[in-house]
Amino acid sequence: MVSLDGKVITSLPDGKYKVEVEHKEKVKYFICHVSGRIRLNHIMIADGDKVKIEISPYDLTQGKIVYRYR
Repeated sequence: MVSLDGKVITSLPDGKYKVEVEHKEKVKYFICHVSGRIRLNHIMIADGDKVKIEISPYDLTQGKIVYRYR
């Protein structure tokens, strides 16, 4: 798993979010869902929040939000 820091741009239907990541002077967008630990603890994610995402090496377009920064 690859961990990156990003910013939530918009919330999409079905509990997914569009996250913007700046990596090596390029801006990439990922479609991310919320991890079970965040969902279990009822942590709310809004537009503009800074988050940590994990990306699988098998599918580089989707990710999982694992942490929301304060």
